[in-house]
Amino acid sequence: MHSPLALVRDAQTDRSTVHRSTTHRSADSQYSQQDLTDDASLQTSSQGVETSGVETSGVETSGAARGEGPFDALEYLVGVNLARLRAERQLSLDALARASGVSRAMLAQVESARSVPSIKVLCKVAAALKVSVSAFLRRHAVSGFEHLPADRAARRVSADGRYSARALYPEDGPASAEFHELRIAPLHTEPGTRRAPGTTVNLVVSEGTLEVSVHDRRQLLATGDAIVFDADQPHSLRNPGDTEARVFRVTLNAETPPRWDVP
Repeated sequence: MHSPLALVRDAQTDRSTVHRSTTHRSADSQYSQQDLTDDASLQTSSQGVETSGVETSGVETSGAARGEGPFDALEYLVGVNLARLRAERQLSLDALARASGVSRAMLAQVESARSVPSIKVLCKVAAALKVSVSAFLRRHAVSGFEHLPADRAARRVSADGRYSARALYPEDGPASAEFHELRIAPLHTEPGTRRAPGTTVNLVVSEGTLEVSVHDRRQLLATGDAIVFDADQPHSLRNPGDTEARVFRVTLNAETPPRWDVP
């Protein structure tokens, strides 16, 4: 059986075969319609598959769930998280429907990324699963918390090894706030990276002393002192002491529209 593309190519190269190509194209259309029907039946039948006693809605295997638009991606993200949370608790769709008061059909549609639930529906499901509503909208801490072992944390170290920054939050996507532990060697000065307007930095000195320079102003901080400044200005951090300084930094990023990019 010729493919539609092959038939078009044949028609362009040999006009005398137009009638034959049209006939084949008509036959191919009938087969294509049958294939689509079979595919739809297959997708429908796969909705009730059980894995380890827990039903799945096919959200992680369905290519259609990964839409190209931002709302399609949001549907996929919510569906993946709901399916994961339910599977972790060994709940069937029927069991979760009874516990949440949300219909089984609605839960199946959400998990298969065919529908974005309302806030009211998400609140009901979140209460039944004992998680925050935000657990459906992120890629980390989907069970309400996430352990970040110190020995596996990523550290950014300067070329001379006299400055390091350890992330104290999951760095798997854009975040509205960042949390770092900084270690600065004695007499070392670390230039700050200027951020977008609207970004603020909050520092608190846990050990040692720290001198913060913002433009031409300097502020000396002792252990326990804190400071807040706009990070779009030129700034630097200097340890004026003879022992290592340990500082915690919270960065509040400028507000931007949410991004629902799903890899």
